Amino acid sequence: MKKTIAMAALAVAVSFGAISCKKKVSDADLQTQATTIVTSNPNASVEVKEGVAHLSGTFADQQSKDAMIAKLKAISGVKDVMDMSTVAAPAPAAPVETASAVDPAVQKKVQDAVKDFPSVKVEVVNGQLTLTGNVSALQARKIKESVDALKIGKYNNNLIVK
Repeated sequence: MKKTIAMAALAVAVSFGAISCKKKVSDADLQTQATTIVTSNPNASVEVKEGVAHLSGTFADQQSKDAMIAKLKAISGVKDVMDMSTVAAPAPAAPVETASAVDPAVQKKVQDAVKDFPSVKVEVVNGQLTLTGNVSALQARKIKESVDALKIGKYNNNLIVK
């Protein structure tokens, strides 16, 4: 029986010794592994201190940032990842040039049709051809007939009849 207890005590001592002698990965080794991973993003950097990886820099989007953190946490010996990085603001959208819904040739035809009426302006407002100005009742009728004869479709007649 004494022999069994002695063997058990020896086994416990050896196992504790083996656990305590487990090789600890140095910060320098962890730094090398972490730097290799982070080089995929040129705007980011990492520093390892006491087994903790400190990630800094800028990422294009949240998904790439999260993926980098997961890769760093997967390194054997890294205890934690301190995230000090940011996600870049999205680039401002390029201004959109809106083309007029009115064909310039149609606009030119209408301008030619009302050229005898200098107070009338032909404009494109909110994508629609619009006639504006002050005219007499007779002039308004002539303008309407001239423009309708062109068969341009819908237009805004904002003429003021005096």
